[in-house]
Amino acid sequence: MSTQLTDGQPVPQRYWAIATIVLGVTMAVLDSAIANVALPTIAHDLHSNAAFSIWVVNAYQLAITVSLLPLASFGDVIGYRRVYLAGLALFTFASLACALSHTLTLLALSRVMQGFGAAGIMSVNTALIRFIYPQRMLGRGIGINAVVVAISSAAGPTIASGILSIANWPWLFAVNVPLGIAAVAIGSRALPKTPRATQGFDFGGAALSAAAFGFLIGGIDAGGHSQRGWLVAAEFAISLGCGFLLVLRERGRPAPLFPVDLLRNPVFALSVATSVCSFVAQMLALVALPFHLQQQFGFSAVQIGLLITPWPLAIVVAAPIAGHLADRYSAGLLGGVGLLTFSAGLLALAFLPQRPEYGDIVWRMVLCGLGFGLFQSPNNRALLSSAPRHRSGGASGMLGTARLLGQTIGAALVALLFGQIPAQATNYALLIACVFAFGAACVSSLRLFQRSPAADPLA
Repeated sequence: MSTQLTDGQPVPQRYWAIATIVLGVTMAVLDSAIANVALPTIAHDLHSNAAFSIWVVNAYQLAITVSLLPLASFGDVIGYRRVYLAGLALFTFASLACALSHTLTLLALSRVMQGFGAAGIMSVNTALIRFIYPQRMLGRGIGINAVVVAISSAAGPTIASGILSIANWPWLFAVNVPLGIAAVAIGSRALPKTPRATQGFDFGGAALSAAAFGFLIGGIDAGGHSQRGWLVAAEFAISLGCGFLLVLRERGRPAPLFPVDLLRNPVFALSVATSVCSFVAQMLALVALPFHLQQQFGFSAVQIGLLITPWPLAIVVAAPIAGHLADRYSAGLLGGVGLLTFSAGLLALAFLPQRPEYGDIVWRMVLCGLGFGLFQSPNNRALLSSAPRHRSGGASGMLGTARLLGQTIGAALVALLFGQIPAQATNYALLIACVFAFGAACVSSLRLFQRSPAADPLA
């Protein structure tokens, strides 16, 4: 396999390479949510209390949070292909360790290892897409990635329920092993080799980044669950202090781990802000909707699952189309239209009739999905394309960090609303989601007044 210095890969190697990306991202995203469904069963089988069992989920998320940007920077140094394949291999091994764990402590430690593997996958996946597809087709590749993320996120609980209906909980993790082995085998032959940076890895910056984002996510989560005020304040203070030191350290570096150089580009910065706000809105809605449909209208769990399904299905339809359009039209325009549509769908869901028919809910879910799908691919393409090619790792890592940060804020806001105003929490969650989506549309539209990213160089 030759070093990838040309504009994209030839067919059919391109198809094998994107298949590797699809397999890896599917497993990493699925495992973000798949364990939630099995937590009561895991706690019972491993003779643990419910509070400690939460670490099966939190350990995975925390490991991803603290390592996403450092691994993206490491990809700049040693090549994105190496980081991706190492992440896949670690994720596969950790999945086997999860399946064989006989105590909750071992399972939580295995989930930490699995989270580091998932971060290796998610930190550089979009950077690799930039070398897999030619520049004129970059939007299509990113559209495929967006569809995979959407399907995996939505299908996690359903797949977990299906597996648990015929097997015990270790199989939730064991199914990753053959898929991971296949992905490593295919990827080792198909993924492109990429140019490497001349500078070494910034270990001090990695430590500060891990502390800044780790304590930030911890503080947001603690605030959402109404924990002690001094603890929340301390976590935010540590995060702010580490973040300040990180920015001071990274300023002036040719390829900083925290991409302060990229954030000086208005298109990149606006794309990151758009992503954070949109994912806050999405998570607010997706966490609140099951409770809203059950508490306000009395739908069963099965009915709720079916009623929410049109949302991800609409993303599946819209994202590839948006990917094609993104290669021709401004992300500011497409993102603005998509997020306004998303905001309108959320507002319509907040004002459902007192006795809604299935159709009343379905068209609103479709509107949300179409709007989100129309925004995501063009936004991701603009973010990636606004960075120089040798900084694709930093851009890819920031893309994943923005998504994770937005989702964490959204989930924490829902938890806070349930703690403060339980009777009206779901209605307010949908209205706040609508405000965030509208704000994201405004931020996205600001890119119309900025210079378009320069043509993507090949070296």
